[in-house]
Amino acid sequence: MKSKKALAMISLTLALAITGCGFKTSSEPNQPPGNSKEPTQTTGTGNSKDIIEVSTVSPSDPYLKFDEGEDFNKNSVYDAYEQDLGVKITNKWIADISQFKERVKIAIASNDLPDFLLVNAAQLKELTEADMIMDLTEIYDQHATEETKKFLTMDGGMQMKTAMIDGKMMGIPSSYNPFNYQYLFVRTDWLKELRLPEPKTMDDFIKIAEAFKTKNPGGTKQAYGIAVSKNPFSIETGVTGLRAFLNGYHAYENIWMEDGNGGLMNSDIQPEMKQALAALQDMFNKGLIDPEFAVKDTEKAAELIYDGSIGMVFGASWTPAQLVQGAVKDGKVVQEWGVFPIPSVDNKPTLNQIGLGVDEYYVISKQAKHPEGVIKLLNQWIVVDNTMNPTDEQKIYLYGKDKQEKGNNYWLLNPLRVGKQMDNNGEILPKAIETKDPSILQTADQKGRYERAMKFIDGSDINMWWEVLISGPNGAVSHNPKIQQNKEYLQNKFYGAPTPTMADRQEILTKKRDEIFIKIIMNQVSVDEFDTFVEEWKKLGGDEITKEVNEWYQSMK
Repeated sequence: MKSKKALAMISLTLALAITGCGFKTSSEPNQPPGNSKEPTQTTGTGNSKDIIEVSTVSPSDPYLKFDEGEDFNKNSVYDAYEQDLGVKITNKWIADISQFKERVKIAIASNDLPDFLLVNAAQLKELTEADMIMDLTEIYDQHATEETKKFLTMDGGMQMKTAMIDGKMMGIPSSYNPFNYQYLFVRTDWLKELRLPEPKTMDDFIKIAEAFKTKNPGGTKQAYGIAVSKNPFSIETGVTGLRAFLNGYHAYENIWMEDGNGGLMNSDIQPEMKQALAALQDMFNKGLIDPEFAVKDTEKAAELIYDGSIGMVFGASWTPAQLVQGAVKDGKVVQEWGVFPIPSVDNKPTLNQIGLGVDEYYVISKQAKHPEGVIKLLNQWIVVDNTMNPTDEQKIYLYGKDKQEKGNNYWLLNPLRVGKQMDNNGEILPKAIETKDPSILQTADQKGRYERAMKFIDGSDINMWWEVLISGPNGAVSHNPKIQQNKEYLQNKFYGAPTPTMADRQEILTKKRDEIFIKIIMNQVSVDEFDTFVEEWKKLGGDEITKEVNEWYQSMK
């Protein structure tokens, strides 16, 4: 949704609406404001005598720019919650976003929790077993509005089921649209210059990478074929990752898929993964991948895109919001990019791997005195996030006290955010932008995207180039209807709480996997080491996890 670190960034005028503003290192949990058709009324006490206090912890995000005189302790968003709801928000601590998850681990280990905080699925289970967090079943039922309950069950209730442990609601899913696909972004100006076809197959992709490497159309000191950073297979790498490449080989990163015999199997150990790794090793040997990729974070790897050393990268729909850093210079578009579906290695369509739309959960400490205050924050966010035309009071939650969008990403100050579980942007936006017809727009998100695209098209703001590449007729989301209609995606079949062995061993298995896979890519070991990894994976807990997952799977039938 997966850490964002400081970049030499240009100001993105309305980056609040990007799903993951920045090289996000999560499966896009921070959904942008504005996602539904109908506005609803703000609710709250508005009575200072009724003020209750709830504490949390916050990541210091480089994309969040405070207004003068404001900070995490005192700002207009927190003031609005206190005035509108009677809920005063305080921070137990604030950590740089790169250190935030580690600080959460420490807080859990030391049993030093705020009233509410965001945790991952394994931590949800750990906290439940340690009896450190509240069963929210009754609290949620009593204090969540009907709008909130409807909003969080748009998918039929599957995401909510993931928060249930032993029949109890132990967390609030930090929901997002699971149908967030990956694409291949290519320098189309280079394709034209080198007279290369658009990539339709993985063979096309390899040939383009080789041409970009050898011909070096960017004229830089050293050119490569594809942008890659460390942790390339993680769900937390939204761009400069290789999950999309794996998908092109019908391989998938750590999801549970049908085994053909009525059960589930883990994707990490399937033969297709070995084939994909062999292809990556070959690319590395040909110099198509930066030999230092394994020690470069996403931001560092991206510098090679900006300076013209690399002309292809896999990424999510919001990737153009980062490509703009190299594409627009001194008020001119100096790089032309196109976005394409993930090419396939054979005549079978590529299936874009997707999750369930929830990886993290808001939990409430058993020591919290006012858990109802947390539910009030949830209700209010959903009101604000789903208002087509926000009132002046609601605009404060999005833009700050001046109620004007200025690229500050003020919405990140909202301490509890959930996103919509589906959208129809792919059907609506390309048509609206092509025909210049805003009357067909249905959501605030679409309205914001349309307005940004129009600013680029009419020449009033060249920096809005990125929105056209996201939402325009040939933009990223324009590919979504076909993917949806043809079901060219593969969704994780396991949505239960982490099994006992999964909670205990998954981190070890993932670390072992990444270590071996990186060594294979860098040709430090033979690709046959994959077979050794498979056997180790099974012995280190994989077989037991598979057994537990299938017991769960059978119980759900």
